[in-house]
Amino acid sequence: MLFLEALERFENYLLYVKNCSKHTVRNYLLDLREFYSLQNHKKLQLSEITKSHVRSYLSFLYDKKSKSRTVHRKLSSLRSFARFCLENKWITTSAIFDIESPKREKTLPLIITYQQVEELFSQPDTSSLLGFRDRCIMELFYSSGIRLSELVALNRTDFHPKTKQIKVQGKGKKERVLPVTTTACKWLVQYLEHPERFQDTKEHKGQVDPCAIFLNKWGKRITTRSVDRNFQTYLKMSNIPEKITPHKIRHTIATHWLENGMDLKTIQMLLGHKALTTTTVYTHVSITLKKETYDKAHPRS
Repeated sequence: MLFLEALERFENYLLYVKNCSKHTVRNYLLDLREFYSLQNHKKLQLSEITKSHVRSYLSFLYDKKSKSRTVHRKLSSLRSFARFCLENKWITTSAIFDIESPKREKTLPLIITYQQVEELFSQPDTSSLLGFRDRCIMELFYSSGIRLSELVALNRTDFHPKTKQIKVQGKGKKERVLPVTTTACKWLVQYLEHPERFQDTKEHKGQVDPCAIFLNKWGKRITTRSVDRNFQTYLKMSNIPEKITPHKIRHTIATHWLENGMDLKTIQMLLGHKALTTTTVYTHVSITLKKETYDKAHPRS
């Protein structure tokens, strides 16, 4: 079996059998195609792959100064592909299982203060439709801890203002319903009813996306790249030295929830974490929580 032929079948398996998101599938394919591109063999057979192929790939990654977390993920992609090939009996063994992954770096998520959240959120010019949209996006991030990919995928039918809830499709296409704060709900309603939004529809002669909540200046669904770029623009306008991304807002609200008494199981559900161990990292991040726990536990505090 040719590598590329098996890769095509693996893509279909991920999409239609495993029900993986397009983002997940894209990452798998990027890793596997990168591995394939280094082999200099247009008709590479699966059975021809040896330890030396995998080790040369690792050398390439280390030469690029890839982080151990990145190397770990790429090796994981290769192992998943190898397991798929073994299950289909295209190979009888794989060298990838003889290669050890590097130890993961234990890094804690970075968070910002509530004052910095307010500073960033005050930057968009809400007198314009796009500025109003960007403030609305920020409020929703901090309200629900939603992922960037989940936010841009939101449709109007996913938002329920009466119950103050949104329905999101997370990793693995798993749906969850999230509460929305009164503040974020008001911003969302006003954005969806914004008069310039309807003027925009007329200008584009009905070409505006009727389903998406968040639109770009051409009336199409906004992309993750655009949201990231807008965040960096507002960051430069502020006096905040830290690099703030949408994902950092997600880490921040999770930590603030914890500091204000929300239990880990609820935070896990809200964030859409598969394992509780992923959520417990916020107990190590919160300096406030550590101090409170120390003061309560120490007999002489």
